[in-house]
Order: sequence, then structure tokens, then C-alpha cells
Amino acid sequence: MNILIKPIVTEKMTAQGESLNRYGFIVKKDANKLEIKKAVEALYNVNVAAVNTMVYGGKNKSRYTKGGVISGRTAAFKKAVVTLVEGDAIDFYSNI
Repeated sequence: MNILIKPIVTEKMTAQGESLNRYGFIVKKDANKLEIKKAVEALYNVNVAAVNTMVYGGKNKSRYTKGGVISGRTAAFKKAVVTLVEGDAIDFYSNI
């Protein structure tokens, strides 16, 4: 059972990674902070100092096209921001 779905690689999270040693992940909805900590430590060989989680609800979206109005909904997800111990780092670009 893999708890981490994918890392968040955005400008904002990259800046936090460089300055505050924080990295973001999309995680499974039912994962708790201890499970997230163990998964990150096992996958990336780092020591985790703190884990902050937040749950985002989906939003209703609609757009106008030639065929009429298309309505839909964005997906709901859970995000975890992991703070690492001083001296540790995660390089998401190393295996590309």
C-alpha cells in the first residue's frame, strides 16, 4: 500500500524546499501523519522533523465551448508538507 501518490513540484514548493527544507506531496486521503512520515523516510532515506496535512475539497467548474456549457468537478485531494531535519534534502529531479 503506497501512501505517497506524487510529489508537488511547483515554484512555491521548490522555493520552500530551498529555504525552509519543506517538501510537498499528494497523499492518500486516509493516511495519517505518522504513516506519511514513515513513507517519506523509507522512500527518500531522510529524517522527517514535522508533517503538516491539509485536505482540499473539489470545486465545481464550468466552461463555455462551441458545443455549449460543459460542467464538471475538480478532484478532492490531501496534501502533506514535510519538514526535514537540517542537512537532509530531497532531489525530485535525480531520476529523470
